[in-house]
Amino acid sequence: MAYDFQVTVDCSDPHTLAAWWAETLGWEVEPVDESFIRDMVAKGYATEDQTRVFEGRLVWRVGAGIRHEDPLPSGKPRRMLFNLVPEPKTVKNRMHIDIWVGADQRDRVRGELEARGAKFVHSEQQGPHSWITMTDPEGNEFCIS
Repeated sequence: MAYDFQVTVDCSDPHTLAAWWAETLGWEVEPVDESFIRDMVAKGYATEDQTRVFEGRLVWRVGAGIRHEDPLPSGKPRRMLFNLVPEPKTVKNRMHIDIWVGADQRDRVRGELEARGAKFVHSEQQGPHSWITMTDPEGNEFCIS
């Protein structure tokens, strides 16, 4: 049986990283219902310190999601979740995202991503396949190929 899934990224600034990845992938940051958040705080189900203001909007402090406009065949979103964790990233990722842009676009995309805060790590090739390993602004590895 096949399962739907989302990718979750632990990070120190979920909203900033979600916005960065949404722009990188051409996805959208999931909308947040500010009135719902205010209602949860007013009713005592949440506290003010569980919220923050990001780009002028009240959001939950602990996370942010991005999604592709086209859902999966099941109707669930193609989604990445960015989850607040207290510790910084200290070692290499054991799993990472590959972004397929095509060999003719790799260098252009690399430059655009570096201009937005990504860092080049190295280039690799295996037979006819080649890719560039980079890190996002929080140091999470990903590849473009």
